[in-house]
Amino acid sequence: MPTYEYACDKCGRFEVVQKITEEPLAECPTCGGHVQRLISKNVGIIFKGSGFYITDTRAAGNSAETSSDEKAS
Repeated sequence: MPTYEYACDKCGRFEVVQKITEEPLAECPTCGGHVQRLISKNVGIIFKGSGFYITDTRAAGNSAETSSDEKAS
């Protein structure tokens, strides 16, 4: 579930973990003040482990075109 950042008029900023389908909060759970959901900056995604980039692509000699050409000959 994503973490949303809110700004409260009375007590400042806070974060809440909510489902995407849930409605945004209208009042602060701490003080009851008016809140506004903030638009967060893009968060960088880091892919760790095998299966990404080089290990996830075919080598030049393993293409489907090469194997179909060999069968036609």
